[in-house]
Amino acid sequence: MEQGWSVPGSVLGNRVRRTEDRELLTGGARYVADLDLPGKLHAFFVRSPIAHARIERIDVATAAAAPGVIGVFTADDLGLAPMHGFVPVHDDFLRAPLAVGKVRFVGDPVAVVVAETSALAEDAAELVEVDYDPLDPVVFAEDALATDPVAVFDQRPDNVALSSIDPADDVLGDAEVVVRGRYVNQRVAAVPIEPNSAAAVVGDDGRLTFHVATQMPHLLRAQLAKGLGLRSKEVHVITPHVGGGFGAKAGVAHEHAVVAALARRLERPVTWTETRSENMLAMPHSRAQIQYVELGLRRDGTITGMRVRLVGDAGAYPTIGTMLPAGTKRMANGPYRLPKLRFDVAVAVTNTTPTGAFRGAGRPEATALLERAVDHAALELGIDPLEIRRANLLAPDEFPFTTLTGHVYDSGDYVATLERAAELAGYDELRAEQAARRERGERRALGIGVASYVEVTAGGGLSEFAGLEIHADGSATMRAGTSAHGQGHQTTFAMLVSAQTGIPVEQIRLVQSDTDLVRSGGGTGGSRSLQIGGSAVSAATTQVVAKARSLAAHLLEANVDDIVVDTDAGTLSVAGVPARALSWAELAQEAATAPDGVIDHTDGTVGLAAQLDLEQEGATFPFGTHVAVVEVDLDTGDTTMVRHIAVDDAGTVINPLLFEGQQHGGIYAGAAQALYEQVVYDADGNPLTANLADYAIPSAAEMIDYEASYTETPTSRNPLGAKGIGEAATIGSTPAIQNAVIDALAHLGVRHLDMPCTPERVWAAIRAAEAGEPADPWREPPAVFDRLAAEAGTELDDEQLEAAEGV
Repeated sequence: MEQGWSVPGSVLGNRVRRTEDRELLTGGARYVADLDLPGKLHAFFVRSPIAHARIERIDVATAAAAPGVIGVFTADDLGLAPMHGFVPVHDDFLRAPLAVGKVRFVGDPVAVVVAETSALAEDAAELVEVDYDPLDPVVFAEDALATDPVAVFDQRPDNVALSSIDPADDVLGDAEVVVRGRYVNQRVAAVPIEPNSAAAVVGDDGRLTFHVATQMPHLLRAQLAKGLGLRSKEVHVITPHVGGGFGAKAGVAHEHAVVAALARRLERPVTWTETRSENMLAMPHSRAQIQYVELGLRRDGTITGMRVRLVGDAGAYPTIGTMLPAGTKRMANGPYRLPKLRFDVAVAVTNTTPTGAFRGAGRPEATALLERAVDHAALELGIDPLEIRRANLLAPDEFPFTTLTGHVYDSGDYVATLERAAELAGYDELRAEQAARRERGERRALGIGVASYVEVTAGGGLSEFAGLEIHADGSATMRAGTSAHGQGHQTTFAMLVSAQTGIPVEQIRLVQSDTDLVRSGGGTGGSRSLQIGGSAVSAATTQVVAKARSLAAHLLEANVDDIVVDTDAGTLSVAGVPARALSWAELAQEAATAPDGVIDHTDGTVGLAAQLDLEQEGATFPFGTHVAVVEVDLDTGDTTMVRHIAVDDAGTVINPLLFEGQQHGGIYAGAAQALYEQVVYDADGNPLTANLADYAIPSAAEMIDYEASYTETPTSRNPLGAKGIGEAATIGSTPAIQNAVIDALAHLGVRHLDMPCTPERVWAAIRAAEAGEPADPWREPPAVFDRLAAEAGTELDDEQLEAAEGV
C-alpha cells in the first residue's frame, strides 16, 4: 500500500496547534453532567460495604419516604436480565445490573435511589437497609487459585476465570545462566478526571436517547440495546466531551442499563454521575498480574529462552480484564530475538473490583516482565544494560518478523531508538557520574534505567467509517467513527483533509460520537484512531477530490486528467492555466445542480461529498526505547526523577506537537505506576485506597520536564504509514523508571523491587541489603499451573483475544 503523499504547501508534519482546545480551556465544553435536561432526575446507587455476602433482605421503605425521592429500586423491581460486560468471558460470570442473591465485591450495587437532586438521592441511599449474611472472601489472586478455595461463583469452584497452558517444553535446557524473578505488576485505577457519567431520555416516540461518557458509542449502543431487549435503532447514543477514558470507559457498564431502565420506567430523564469514591470502587481497575519469569541466556548475554507463569486477577465479575494476561502472552516476544518461549496463564476470580483495560491493556505488562528480566540478567552477568539489549534486539532486515506467539511485526528499527536514546541521555557520562558517586560513598545514589519495547496497536477492529462534505461557503465537515476523548482528532483529521484540499484547518469541523449522525464506528481504543480513522478520513478526502476534479473538468471544459489542486490557494484549475481556477466554495455550490454523471454518488452521498469504510491490512507495532534517570536517598528511600528520555517510533508523524503530547501523557502514567499508584485491599476485601487521599496519584509537582523525541519507521499497513502513539510511552516508561530505581541500589546487592517503588519499600530494601540480606526476587510459582497442565486446560478464543487487543 502506498505510504502518504507529497502535497505542495501541505500541513502534514507541522506543529499545528489543537483547534479543539479553546472551548475546553474557556469553560465552553459540555460534559454529561452539564446537560440541561428539563425535569431530569438523579440516580444514586446503594453499594455493598462487604466483599462477599448473601443478600438476606433489602428494606427501602424509609428511603422511599425521604424528601425529594421519586423511588428506590432493587433488581426485582427493574427485572433486568444479567449481562456480560465489555467482552464476554463465559456465561458462568453473567452479572445482574443490580446484585441478585449475592454481592461479590465492596461496591457491588444492590439498589438505586432516584430523587429530584443528587444530594437528596445520596442522602436517601444511606437510609436503605440491607441485611447481609457475610461469606468468607477470597481477595488475592494466588489464594483464589489455591487448592479448595472459597468459591466466588458456585459454577466455578476452582475460581479459574481463564487459563492458557503451553505444551510442556524445556525452553531453558540449553541456557548457561537462568535468572528468575517474581514480579508484581500491581493493580491500578484509571482515575479519569471525569468519572462514569450517563443520562437517559425517552422521547415521545419511545426511543431512548442515551448521553454517556464512553470511548465506543456504537458498541455501547449495541450492548445497551441488547441488555434492555431493544433493537439498536431504538437507541440513540450521544457522547459529548469526555474527561478521559484510558480504556476504562470502553463498552457498557451495568449501571448504564439501570439508568436507561429507570428513564423508561419513570418517563422522565434520569442522570447519574459517580462520586470519586464510587469511581475508585466501581470503575474497572487494571494491570493486577503476578509474573513468575525465568530467562535463559548464554554467558555472553545472548537470550536462549524464556518461561513465564502468569497469575492474573479478573476481580469479581470477569470481563475484558480477564483477557489481558493472554494479550501479555501474545506480546511476550518483545523486541528481541527470542528462540524459545513457554508461557502459561491462570486468571483468578476474586472478591474485588472487576478488572478491565487501562492505557496499554496487556502490552505494558509484557514489556514490564521482559525488561525486568533483561535488566536482572545484565546485573547477574555483569553486562551493561545497553549492551545486553544491543546483542538481542531484532535487526531492521528481519522484518516482517513472525513472533513465537503468532504476531507478524510490520516494520522496525529497534537499535536506532536505543542508540538515539543513549545519545540524548549522554549515557556514558551518566554511568561515569554514577561510578564516581559510588566511589565517594554518596548517600544520594544515581540510577539509570533502560527499557526497549514493542507493542501492538489497532489489534482488533481493523475497519473504520469516515465521510467528508464540502459546503457552499468553502468549509468542510468530516464524519468519523472514532470517538475522541482528548487525543486531538479534530486537529489531526483536519490536517489530513487540508493536505489534499488546501482548506484551512480552522474551517474543517469534525462530527463524531453520535450514532444518528455517524452511521457506524469502532470508537477509540488500542491506539487505532489515526492509523484507521485518520486513514479513512484521508481516503474519503481523496474521493471528494476526485469528484471535485470531475466537476471542475466539466465546468472548465477540460480533460479531468488536466485538473490540478493548488493546496496553497485552495483551488482547482487546469494545469498551466491558474487564472481559470475554481474555489471549493464555488465547486460546492455548483455540485448541487451538476448534471447526472458529472459527480459519482454511488456511495450514497449528495453534493460534493464522500463516505466509505476503510480496512487496515493488519495490526501495527510501534516501538521505542526509554532511559530514566533517578536519584535515591539511601537514608530515607525517597526517589526523585531527574531526567526521562523517550524515543518512540509510531511510523509517520502527522503532527509532532500532538505526538509529543501523547508521549508526555504516557510517561506521566508510567511514572505514576512505577513510583506512586497501587490499589490495596485488606484481607477482608475492604479497599484501603478508595479516595484520592489514600490512592497516590501524582500531581504536576511530582513530575519533571520530559525529553521526548521520535524516529519514523512507516508501516505498509495503512495509507498514512502511521502506527499508534497513545499508549506507547506508558509501555516504555514504566519499566525504565523501575529499572532506574533498582539500578541505583544494585551496588548494594538489590536485584528487584516491586512497583510502586515507594520510599518505604525502597528504604526496606536498602536496610536489608546493607545488612547483608538482600531479598531473593524468586519464589516457586503456585501449584495451579501444574494442575492446569495436567488437565490440558485452555479457555480462550481468537475473537476474545482480538477484543482485548482492541483496547
